[in-house]
Amino acid sequence: MRILLVEDDNMIGHSLRQALTETGLSVDWVRDGVLAENALAQGSYAAVLLDLGLPRRSGLEVLRRARQEGNRTPMLVLTARDGVDDRCSGLDLGADDYLVKPFELRELLARMRAIIRRADGHAQSTIGTAQTQLDLATRQLVHEGTAVDLSAREFHLMHALLERPGAIVSRTQLEERIYGWGEEVTSNAVEVLIHGVRRKAGADVIRNVRGLGWRVAGAHS
Repeated sequence: MRILLVEDDNMIGHSLRQALTETGLSVDWVRDGVLAENALAQGSYAAVLLDLGLPRRSGLEVLRRARQEGNRTPMLVLTARDGVDDRCSGLDLGADDYLVKPFELRELLARMRAIIRRADGHAQSTIGTAQTQLDLATRQLVHEGTAVDLSAREFHLMHALLERPGAIVSRTQLEERIYGWGEEVTSNAVEVLIHGVRRKAGADVIRNVRGLGWRVAGAHS
């Protein structure tokens, strides 16, 4: 799962990127509002962690412009500003949630999972089909009644496939969702992940659609 971190404080940014990466997320980190807008225009993100006090363009302005342009990426505002007016401004402009610094990583992850679920139209932590379900909190995949644990990238692969069951997802779309800037992606990286999931959950859990991409089993298969 690919996350955009927008934070100008080097110490906080380094710490957050390291902590999020250790949980298996791919993190693109930018340090000002203009770079944040460029990243949003060019990349596909599961969520944005957005500081308000940014150089060149404020976080509130980034948020306002993104929503005006129709960008619906879930955005979690991270800020030291704990006043009611600041919180209301961010929420009114389209923020999905608000977290005041300092905070614990587990709360950040829980809130991030929640805004991603809401954006996908899921109130619960489990997504998928009657045949195949993915628990977003535990990273466990259940296929035809058998539960298996996934690696971080296998989880992000299945999340991309199961958030819209039946939709064909291309190689490019999967690579954009799984890998961040600067990460080396080999030509067969997606196939390796798919092989790993099939080995654990069953050969039919992911279906190949020749020339187009992949989709999950049990969804218009």
